[in-house]
Amino acid sequence: MTKQTILVAGSGFAGVWAVLAAARAIALTGREDHIDVIMVAPQPKLAIRPRFYEAVLENMNPDVSELLKVVGARFVDGIVETIGVEAREAAILRNDGTRETICWDRFVLATGSRVAMPPIPGLAEHAFTVDQLDQAHSLDAHIKALADRPETPARNTVVVAGGGFTGLEAATELHERLRTMFDTQPRVVIVDPAQEIGAEFGSEAGRTVREALAEIGIEQRPGVLLGAVDAGGAQLSDGSRIEAATVVWAAGVRAHPLAAEVPGEHDAAGRVVGDLFLRAPAAPGIFVTGDTVKAATDDAGNFNLMTCQHALSLGRVAGYNDRCRTGGTAAAPLQPAQIRHLPRPRRMGCHVHRGMGPSGQAGAGRRQEVEAGDQWRVDLPARRRSRRGLRSRQPGLRNRALTAWRSYLGLALHIQGDA
Repeated sequence: MTKQTILVAGSGFAGVWAVLAAARAIALTGREDHIDVIMVAPQPKLAIRPRFYEAVLENMNPDVSELLKVVGARFVDGIVETIGVEAREAAILRNDGTRETICWDRFVLATGSRVAMPPIPGLAEHAFTVDQLDQAHSLDAHIKALADRPETPARNTVVVAGGGFTGLEAATELHERLRTMFDTQPRVVIVDPAQEIGAEFGSEAGRTVREALAEIGIEQRPGVLLGAVDAGGAQLSDGSRIEAATVVWAAGVRAHPLAAEVPGEHDAAGRVVGDLFLRAPAAPGIFVTGDTVKAATDDAGNFNLMTCQHALSLGRVAGYNDRCRTGGTAAAPLQPAQIRHLPRPRRMGCHVHRGMGPSGQAGAGRRQEVEAGDQWRVDLPARRRSRRGLRSRQPGLRNRALTAWRSYLGLALHIQGDA
């Protein structure tokens, strides 16, 4: 008997949870002898990408190879060069340079996204990003090396281009790092083309973000673009210049290039517009998840965001549904309750939630509901406190990593226990 194959491209949040969901569904129906689950990625590691801005980068890419073994999934090191939409044969470039073809019955695209780098003069040469772990290490090494430079206004200045979640996290983290290193108030400037920093979060949440930034002492330059970058600083679209030793680009991402191979409608970020079951409507057998899909999360016109919180739920839905299509059982649509929380700019002491439409519910804690239809919930900002105080509000990095890892293994063992 020929086994069917579910091929998952990517080992990020969506990819790992797609494998786990598929493996669990297979085990619960006793079809391990009928369906293979294969993950393809350069390494069997789950990059904790939304935290690459932090000062401590240890254990930000935990190895998931043992987890894959426990749930019965096979790992293939390499990258998917082409999906093979028509023939259902994916071309794989292995890490050792060899090539092979994997035939698939269901394909899950979970290759994530990449930072979008527009052709701004000097951006690629002089700006830092926190998109990949090696880039985060480069920024970390640069910040540490500032201690060896003579004191100048430029040394103590950081320009962050982008006022989204990554930009806010990077700005608040770097402000605190420089303040601690030099025992002085650094200058950190957020540049964003929106008319107000945080406007994309909704009026009430945006106001909370702006108030918190002001309280910390971070400058806000809304309504301007980054025009050019050089070794000495940044030129802005309004003609002004900021002398800065550090420029960080955090102004958006695009879906992985493989998404362009999937036929059908794509959005401005290159994501495939999927249906409620995360299928690619114009490509039978292909599921799109994580940052490669744009999917409705309710009937009120809301869609998933390109965040790890959304990727977790999207991965589970895609993994379950691809197994259902191979096993003949009913698929499950994406539900509003499956996607709820957004990242927290934790150094600003505020917590932003997305209710995803009228059915969304605010989480625990002191939150206020904003105007009708906005559906954002926010924690009121905490008063300014020391780094130690902020740290005391949550477990340490290592404890959080261990807790997450135990949850992975616990789910895997649960799957085996149900098999």
